[in-house]
Amino acid sequence: MSTEQTLMQRGDSSCELCGADNNLSVYEVPPTSDGSPEQAVLVCQTCQDQINAPDTMDTNHWRCLNDAMWKPEPAIQVMAWRLLKRLSSEGWANDLLDMLYLEDEVQQWAEATETNGDNESSDHKDSNGAALFAGDSVTLIKDLDVKGANFTAKRGTMVKNISLTSNPEQIEGRVNGTRIVLLTKFLKKA
Repeated sequence: MSTEQTLMQRGDSSCELCGADNNLSVYEVPPTSDGSPEQAVLVCQTCQDQINAPDTMDTNHWRCLNDAMWKPEPAIQVMAWRLLKRLSSEGWANDLLDMLYLEDEVQQWAEATETNGDNESSDHKDSNGAALFAGDSVTLIKDLDVKGANFTAKRGTMVKNISLTSNPEQIEGRVNGTRIVLLTKFLKKA
């Protein structure tokens, strides 16, 4: 049985990401795909176009990832993770990303080629010099007094799904339910 036939059967003749049932094709999940069904997904033309051209992404189209991310096939989970990372500026996408759990080897596969536009290289560096990207998680390495919010962010606090700012020495994140700006020199990539 060919890869396409196997994926048609696995996906019930519909896009494994959004559920559309027309203009379907095989998408081999980078970086190293051997053409096997385990390393590919069946996608519609709309999904394929937006995967290949991230600047044309329609955020509402990708709300379908709420269902796709729960499918047991690692290739589909990898694509869901990568697409949610691209959409990390959307609150609903961050919520889904928080819920998505991947096995270690699947997580490594997902992160292997996650290069999307401005995230290819980052000027934002943590206290150890590790590059920070939107959607990363960081840990505070020092107690920080939060001005205007009347609380102290304690050392060891994890800040998930950070956002990058135009200043490479600052990121934004949510601590104690409050969105604050943090200096990168007080952070360690988690």
